Amino acid sequence: MIDLEPVAVPGAVLARRNPVAKVAAALVFTLVLVATLDPVAPAIAIAVELAVLPLFGLRYRVLARRAWPLLASAVGILVALVLFAADRSGPVLLDAGPVLVTQGVLVTALGLVLRMLAVALPGIIVFTTTDPTELADALIQNARAPARFALGALAAFRMVPLLEQEWRMISMARRARGVDGGRNPVARLRLFGSTAFTLLVGAIRRGTRLAVAMDARGFDAGTPRTVARPQRFVLADGLLITGAALAAGAALTVSVLLGTFRPLIG
Repeated sequence: MIDLEPVAVPGAVLARRNPVAKVAAALVFTLVLVATLDPVAPAIAIAVELAVLPLFGLRYRVLARRAWPLLASAVGILVALVLFAADRSGPVLLDAGPVLVTQGVLVTALGLVLRMLAVALPGIIVFTTTDPTELADALIQNARAPARFALGALAAFRMVPLLEQEWRMISMARRARGVDGGRNPVARLRLFGSTAFTLLVGAIRRGTRLAVAMDARGFDAGTPRTVARPQRFVLADGLLITGAALAAGAALTVSVLLGTFRPLIG
């Protein structure tokens, strides 16, 4: 049975904010995290992001379903950094033959992985709860972005779901002709590369046709375009950006204070 559960609850408090405000808040919240490698600040940031998730009308299981590739990548990066890092400073936490894990390595690896998650999650939340058409309209009206760029990005974004369908069709067509990698990993890798190249060629051709069609309809004209869906930037949108900046600053402050008092506590 097909799951028709909506991605986000309509009418949520933060989900109906201006798309430009949501993007700006995500950028402000994540750019501050670049200033530190300590795991405390990104850990607090992740806690804040998960706490405000219901305000965006997004369910936790939906976020987990959409962010599982990010989580898998984070686990892989953490394992690789712990096992193969050159710096082995600090007390030894695990010494099992060739596997040597120290406190310095673990803190550095956790800091990088948590920062990656803290930077990526706001983007997933914002774009999952934002209609692409409303985002393009808001970029043109509120951020003064060129209409050619915003509408072209909107058209490209609308074409992304077709890539999955075309990948499936290419794979099924090759399987019907007897082209299959079987259990041979080299053959499967070669087949994956060939399918990806075929998909790329098809995407370029479709993009070229779409660009010509948009030019023929006047999307490249220099005359100003009318606005069919007004996007207003109100006080609540400014408060969202301010709240994101304050939350990021608080997380960074706590991280700095803990780093200052940690030697005294130790």
